[in-house]
Amino acid sequence: MRYMMTIMSDPQSEKAAEPTPEVFEAMAAYNEAMIKAGVLLAGDGLAPSSEATRVSFRNGRATVTDGPFAEAKEFIAGYWVLQVSSHEEAIEWAKRCPHPSEGDDTGMNLVLRRILGTDDFGDEMPEHLKERERELRREGYAH
Repeated sequence: MRYMMTIMSDPQSEKAAEPTPEVFEAMAAYNEAMIKAGVLLAGDGLAPSSEATRVSFRNGRATVTDGPFAEAKEFIAGYWVLQVSSHEEAIEWAKRCPHPSEGDDTGMNLVLRRILGTDDFGDEMPEHLKERERELRREGYAH
């Protein structure tokens, strides 16, 4: 099973100072542990929402809005893609993520979502489209 684990931030924490060297060291050790365990497929941090652009669609038109997005309550600050045997294993890895220590009022949220494969769509997705998607994955989306 593949899971996307996202680390969430709010507008206030996006404005906070850069992480300390200790935070970077703890995150590097965490990533290394996942690599050694064979569960980490990908992962990166994301630029702040002030550098983001939202493309919205309504009534057949696209609207482009540059960040930051004051109305948003949370943003995805980074992500990992995990290959694990179960939802429970994904939770165990999430619980090991470096986080604020006891007494530190800073909050942190991780969100785990299973990544769906073509077979997860059952009969709703026609078989020829499933095969087309499988072929695209074999070729690789980006070269």
